[in-house]
Amino acid sequence: MSETDPNTTDVLVIGGGTGGYSTALRAASLGLRVVLAERDLIGGTCLHRGCIPSKAMLHAAELVDGIAEARERWGVKATVDSLDWPALVATRDGIVERNHQGVAGHLRTAGVRVVKGTARLTGPRTVHVEGAGEFTARRGIVLATGSRPRLLPGLAADGRRVVTSDDALFAAGLPASVLVLGGGAIGVEYASFHRSMGAEVTLVETAGRLLPLEDEDVGRHLARGLKKRGITVRTGSTLTGTELLADGVRATVRTPKGEKLVIGAERLLVAVGRAPVTDGLDLAAAGLAADERGFVAPADWSRLETSVPGIHVVGDLLPPPSLGLAHASFAEGLLVAETLAGLPSRAVDYATVPRVTYSSPQTASVGLTEAEARARGLDIKVNTMPLAATAKGMVHGQGGMVKVIAAADGAGGDRGLPWSNDVESLGKTGAVLGVHLVGPQVSEMIAESQLIVGWDAEPADVAQHIHAHPTLSEAVGETFLTLAGRGLHQH
Repeated sequence: MSETDPNTTDVLVIGGGTGGYSTALRAASLGLRVVLAERDLIGGTCLHRGCIPSKAMLHAAELVDGIAEARERWGVKATVDSLDWPALVATRDGIVERNHQGVAGHLRTAGVRVVKGTARLTGPRTVHVEGAGEFTARRGIVLATGSRPRLLPGLAADGRRVVTSDDALFAAGLPASVLVLGGGAIGVEYASFHRSMGAEVTLVETAGRLLPLEDEDVGRHLARGLKKRGITVRTGSTLTGTELLADGVRATVRTPKGEKLVIGAERLLVAVGRAPVTDGLDLAAAGLAADERGFVAPADWSRLETSVPGIHVVGDLLPPPSLGLAHASFAEGLLVAETLAGLPSRAVDYATVPRVTYSSPQTASVGLTEAEARARGLDIKVNTMPLAATAKGMVHGQGGMVKVIAAADGAGGDRGLPWSNDVESLGKTGAVLGVHLVGPQVSEMIAESQLIVGWDAEPADVAQHIHAHPTLSEAVGETFLTLAGRGLHQH
């Protein structure tokens, strides 16, 4: 193939989700020829079946909740007469489509060639795209094929009575009752949404708390907030059987005490995680193989490069410590594009990637949990402040908390990266290791804490900065003041 052959490129990206299109855009901005192959829609799961449409629906739920709060708490005699589901769906879909067109426009402007079709590897530098032929990538191939909802063995989704998060987004209407299986971020968000829309909701999680990967206090405060809203939360419980009925499901759940509960619901929503998509990719043709969980692990995390030189991985195909979050995949795309362009680029520090659950109340975290810090043998200082201790927290009335974990004097701030970023301050004594928030709109408060953890700041560094009063964020400031020995409202 010659330099002018349209099927010869510098970089070929398989998958047009957040990881794929961010790689393509950055590589093109660095002067590389880029082909992006996508068999579905540009924007991927996040834009079309995940982050964006679900948050649009959660915003609608927030509006409904606000009307209820106005009536019950503030004396505003407002009511919700009815819900126009088609109108809600139209608004949601309009937001998605505008974002879709925006991303597609960015790719066109950047000069990225988008090829529609299923792609499969045919070698370490070659890819066949159905309907478009064979492509050669001189510098490298980027795998960004994303993920799909997991199902439990023997439990098939029919899109009506047993549904995944994908199905729930595009259902014809709302159920009167729903059993949500899985207390991770997706399950919690859908439980919160359906409760706001008037459904009776039971949330079942096998682990002993909600959001089991988050700090224990986060799960505890979140469960308290959900129960206050009328959601039945059953942690440490396991689904042992499901019977499909004409108008719903009848599920059997075993509690931590061994009791058997029979729960009837119009809809069973299965939210037990997501599985990487590699079907049809033919990894073996390029000398690669997925692990037992379906992930394609990099041999070099600092470059996200696989054992086959020139083949890189971004997004949901990556195993932990990657987080399967859209904003993490943006960073991964930037790293890989810059690597392929021959530029130095810092590895992704997953400990500084914020984690958010958009339920009511919300949760937002960055860095280590208290248990993770103690498991690493770190000498730590911990301070927790309830949001209700602030005037603005009382105004919102949702409860919640701020929790900060910092290395004690003489203790290192090493977050245990699986690579070296060669940052001298990484072991800085007294560094903030983790910040955990629960409450209203904490998703908009986590950016400050991301910088604090990412720059290895000490509590005294943060304490000198003044937070506006009255705000929810002043609880963050007060927590750091207390850790620095200067607290006014905590001791």
